Amino acid sequence: MPVGYRRMMVARIGAAVGFVCGTLGLLAGLMDRTWKLWPSGWFLGGSVVTLVALFLLLDGAIASQKAKH
Repeated sequence: MPVGYRRMMVARIGAAVGFVCGTLGLLAGLMDRTWKLWPSGWFLGGSVVTLVALFLLLDGAIASQKAKH
């Protein structure tokens, strides 16, 4: 298994989950519905998960580039 592969896979899954949470927040806000969290909570949660996924993706990419040299 290449270096950084697991981090990049977790980052991709995290980005997908963050996108889904953000979309749920956007839809909840547009339809004026409250589910388990308020619309801003879904959107903020999705944004945080996507941000963490972005850092993981960058970390995995840097690790794989360092391993090549």
